[in-house]
Amino acid sequence: MTISIEQRLDLLETRMTLLDLTSDYCQGFDKRQYDRFMNIWWPDAKWEIGPPFGNFQGHEGVNHALVDILWPAWTQTTHYSTNLRIALDGTDRAKGVCDVYCIGNTSDGQAQTVAATYSDSFERRDGVWKIACRSVTMHHFSPLLGITLAAPQ
Repeated sequence: MTISIEQRLDLLETRMTLLDLTSDYCQGFDKRQYDRFMNIWWPDAKWEIGPPFGNFQGHEGVNHALVDILWPAWTQTTHYSTNLRIALDGTDRAKGVCDVYCIGNTSDGQAQTVAATYSDSFERRDGVWKIACRSVTMHHFSPLLGITLAAPQ
């Protein structure tokens, strides 16, 4: 099957946009850029973090998780997402999966390491792509005993 240049361009733009959404999740969370983080989600999105944090629905739920639970639980985080694979489901839906590694300090001063997989459902509505659902599968959530994460002096 031959596809047009316009279709090929749309596929490339879609892939880059979905990569940006994945990166904006990490950047927005780590740099505490509220608008950047919230703008990646559809108003009816689901954020299924699971234990120990929970599952959240819509902008209200995402806001609650971010502002009331996660940012207070962490004084500093650095997320690294990698291996993003995207499977298009028609022209306005896509599935994505990527691995993530996060390191940071919890509010009690404990250095932590987290490894997980993000499984995403993306939707394009009125020409705009956003996350409709992000499901998190945690592989480990472990303290780094005897380690202090701090900027160089």
